Amino acid sequence: MKRKIHYIFIFIFSVAMMAASERDNFCDVFGTVFITTSKNQADYKVYIEDSEAFADLLIFKEENELFADQQGKWYFVKDHTFADFTIYLTKNKREADFTIYYTETESFSGCN
Repeated sequence: MKRKIHYIFIFIFSVAMMAASERDNFCDVFGTVFITTSKNQADYKVYIEDSEAFADLLIFKEENELFADQQGKWYFVKDHTFADFTIYLTKNKREADFTIYYTETESFSGCN
């Protein structure tokens, strides 16, 4: 019985670690983005930092969808069907998957 509980614990721990590693891969989040008002529909919950020093990812808002092809380059769309991913902007930093800061300088965009 103890051995069975041990295996169940290992399985649950492994699943939790895989889920956490997917969320930690925020550096690979780029492309077209849609901002949703529903937490349940979002791929990521994001908190906007006031300072770039504390942000996980520096975002440059692209004006052309074709240029949103690298880390930190996002092109915002008005319809979720055209988005590569959806985000929910949360006001609670603790519930965010990662934090962002909007930068004016394209070369500064990417993982911080």
